[in-house]
Amino acid sequence: MSATLLTCGYSFHSERFTMHHKNGSPHYLFRLQTEGVCQVCINGRWAHIEAGHLILIKPGDTYTLLVEEQPLPDGQLVPVASGDYYLYGEGEWLESWWRRSERASVSRIVLDEKLVSLWQQLLLENMRTAGGETAELTDYLLRALCLYLDRAVTETAPKQGKPFAAVRMKRFIEEHATRSFKVEEAAEQAGLSVSRAVHLFKECFGKTMMEYALELRLAAAVERMTYTSMTLDQIAQTCGFGGYSYFHRVFRETYGVAPGRYRGLQKKSL
Repeated sequence: MSATLLTCGYSFHSERFTMHHKNGSPHYLFRLQTEGVCQVCINGRWAHIEAGHLILIKPGDTYTLLVEEQPLPDGQLVPVASGDYYLYGEGEWLESWWRRSERASVSRIVLDEKLVSLWQQLLLENMRTAGGETAELTDYLLRALCLYLDRAVTETAPKQGKPFAAVRMKRFIEEHATRSFKVEEAAEQAGLSVSRAVHLFKECFGKTMMEYALELRLAAAVERMTYTSMTLDQIAQTCGFGGYSYFHRVFRETYGVAPGRYRGLQKKSL
């Protein structure tokens, strides 16, 4: 089964723009809003779209995209601004993937660097001269994007009972755990004050942001100790501990043995 990418790109509108599929979209259409706002009408239902909204259209769905000025409460208009990644695709694999679950036409997901990077890579490959190797790579990249979108939708689904802001902070920490970051940065990602962000994260996940970051750092350290030849000092530095002494202390407190001893035991078991 194949997943064929027909076209892929990024668009930014600073002037009024309208697009219609009044007779139904001929292909699958994915659209990820990355900045600004717009309006869409899917099968007769309008929705306000902001950064982080994912639009999924199947063949036959009617679709209208409207980008225009946005009114403020005082009657003034916000200038046109709307940016998004989009793609059209077809193929048996896409049809099979679509049928795996109920898919909302509009859903809210967390925008993270890996997702955007994957879409950008798909865009770049699509710009290359057509050929067997390029076609095969875009096929697999498109499948990977679909599966990544599934994860993004699942992790931010309302049924989990976690506020979107809390999930956004959690994803930020996962993306940045192996480097130094401040709680203020995570709070900013969710548009919250530091005190509200700290309280909300602990309430939703039962641990502080730094406790969660430490779990991720230790997990990354264990993986590198087991499967790489990096020195313990290099592992401490690249996993966000800053220095070996702090890494040694928290590792021993967590696992009951020093990092060097743990590594020796792991090597023997492989």
